[in-house]
Amino acid sequence: MKKVLFTALSLAVAMSLNAKVFATVDGKDITDVDLAPMLAGMPGVNFEALPAEIQNQVIDRAIDLRVLINEAKKSGIEKDELYKKQLEIVKDDIALRAWQAKELNNTKVSDKEIEDFYNKNKNKFIEPAAIAASHILVEKEDDAKKIIADLSKLKGDELKKKFAEIAKEKSIDPSGKQNGGDLGYFVKEQMVPEFGEAANKLKKGELTKTPVKTQFGYHVILKNDAKDKKQLGLAEVKDYIKSIVRQEKFQADFEKKVKDLKSKAKIEYKNKK
Repeated sequence: MKKVLFTALSLAVAMSLNAKVFATVDGKDITDVDLAPMLAGMPGVNFEALPAEIQNQVIDRAIDLRVLINEAKKSGIEKDELYKKQLEIVKDDIALRAWQAKELNNTKVSDKEIEDFYNKNKNKFIEPAAIAASHILVEKEDDAKKIIADLSKLKGDELKKKFAEIAKEKSIDPSGKQNGGDLGYFVKEQMVPEFGEAANKLKKGELTKTPVKTQFGYHVILKNDAKDKKQLGLAEVKDYIKSIVRQEKFQADFEKKVKDLKSKAKIEYKNKK
């Protein structure tokens, strides 16, 4: 039997009663609930974290829908038979989603189940080795060489401070200008090969002796820190594992329930091929 896909309860159902108001249309508030459908295709996206321009676009889209909904209601669509049929379908869908969410929430997961899952999947809970580095990106190799020559005279905090100043002044990487070239922690493979390899070979606090050429230009790299590969402990991933095990148990129970309900229901196929 094909797996029955569990769809989480829609954002609108989960919204707080104290919803934030973003606009009004003919006296009716446009709130988080109205924005939820616009963000449905972007799971995990926090509206407040979106750029202001994108936020405004989402709000404008919600306003567009609200004026159309108002017009539809004015036309008397709620008395139309097609509307009534579709409303029943929507009600059934909401009822099913709410029931599934309740059943999922009621699915119990024991500490032993969490521990067993962790022990069987330890290799999936490894934090890879990471590098923390800053860089200055310039177009010309000679410019990079001059920067290296100037910075090579410094060490420690003086080097870091001067590096950040030059990054803000000369780096053609937009992010470099904002935070002094600091890239934070990253896995070597996240970067283009030339950059990742060069940063990986450096010692903590060390500066590249020659410019590193990539498709973007010439980099001057300062290695700030490094973390070895680390096995995450059970306590660090317990909540994550609990959610996975709960989903798996719910899915298995749900499939059994469907089979059981079908066996008890009176089902008559019409024109089955």
